[in-house]
This record gives sequence, C-alpha cells and structure tokens, in this order.
Amino acid sequence: MAFGRTSLGSTATGGRAIGAGGQRPLSDINVTPLVDVMLVLLVIFIITAPLMASSIRLDLPRTDAGQPTDTPKFVSLSVDAAGRLFLNDQPVTAEELAARLQKAAADSRDTEVQLRADQTVPYGKVVELMGIANKAGLSRIGFVTEAPARKP
Repeated sequence: MAFGRTSLGSTATGGRAIGAGGQRPLSDINVTPLVDVMLVLLVIFIITAPLMASSIRLDLPRTDAGQPTDTPKFVSLSVDAAGRLFLNDQPVTAEELAARLQKAAADSRDTEVQLRADQTVPYGKVVELMGIANKAGLSRIGFVTEAPARKP
C-alpha cells in the first residue's frame, strides 16, 4: 500500500490554510444567543424588582402625624335641576354654604369639594359655586360624573 504525502496546512485534510489562496479564519462572533440570554434576564429583573422592594424589614419610628390610614377629607356639594343646593346631602342656602365651606377650610386646607351638578344646571351656576368654594379657601374641586350606560 502506498500512502500519499499530506501537509499539515492542507485544506483537504481539514486543517487551516497556510499561505496565499486559502480560506481566512472566521472572526465574526454570533451575538444572537447573547441577546436571547440578556432579554430573558431583563424580563426576570422586571418581574422580580417590585417584589424585592417590599422585602426589606425595618423597625420604623412611630408618630401620630400623617398616618397613611387617614382618609382624605372631602365635602359633597350638590345642585339639583331646580337649583337647590345641598352640602353633604343636607339642604343649604348660598349664605349657609359659604359659612360652612369656610369652616371646612379652617379645619383642613386639604379638604376637597366634590361637586355634583345636574346636567340641566346652567354653567354659570356651577362656576358661581366654584367661586364660593374658592373664596372659602378650598381650591381642590372635583367634578363627580356617572359612567355612560353600556350598550348590550
């Protein structure tokens, strides 16, 4: 049996090419698997980050000021279709309204006025009530509405 001579640099034997005319070595890195792993890690961190924030156990100091269980204070001001005024569901006149709103503002400047007006009440009347509340010192006014009826 005769064996042929092969060189170590021959491409026929699976070795790398040495010299001119041979193939160049591959120098590009495939980053697709790296991107896949990074996206999976990002999703894991997004999901677990909120859970880790509440896991810290602290012995906080105690105080009576600003308890988180305090409910926000508000007064309900309503105007029906006839123009009658109601403060916390009790009928009032415009003069009584101003005095009671000033008292509510004196108790707490953060008191919110929840204004409920019938849709037939003129806009001018609503603006007048907003002015009375603002003069009394209550600048937080919220408009209460109803959601439209759902269509079947």
